[in-house]
Amino acid sequence: QVQLVESGGGLVQPGGSLRLSCAASGLTFSSYGMGWFRQAPGNEREFVAAISRSASSTYYADSVKGRFTISRDNAKNTVFLEMNSLKSEDTAVYYCAAGYLVTPMERGRVRYWGQGTQVTVSS
Repeated sequence: QVQLVESGGGLVQPGGSLRLSCAASGLTFSSYGMGWFRQAPGNEREFVAAISRSASSTYYADSVKGRFTISRDNAKNTVFLEMNSLKSEDTAVYYCAAGYLVTPMERGRVRYWGQGTQVTVSS
């Protein structure tokens, strides 16, 4: 049974930082490109960042480029999202995503989803 379990969300002030983690189990982690998506109330789920299976390539939405960093630790089956200079518009539920043999930069490439973790940016 595949599980993607996110952690690290919470309430942070504008300009602050958070680090999200996603622990994967039940799959061969190195066979999956990993990514993060987010969904704000009333909006569709959107791409945030993705990383290739070997971590040789990373991709970001324009809205987070230069502020967010995605990384992975294949030895620990974990993917991270470091979020800096957070803005109120970053408020959303953040979902971990796994794509088999592909880098999940769009929802159609995602095979497995996590349950999501809430990030709220507010003063």
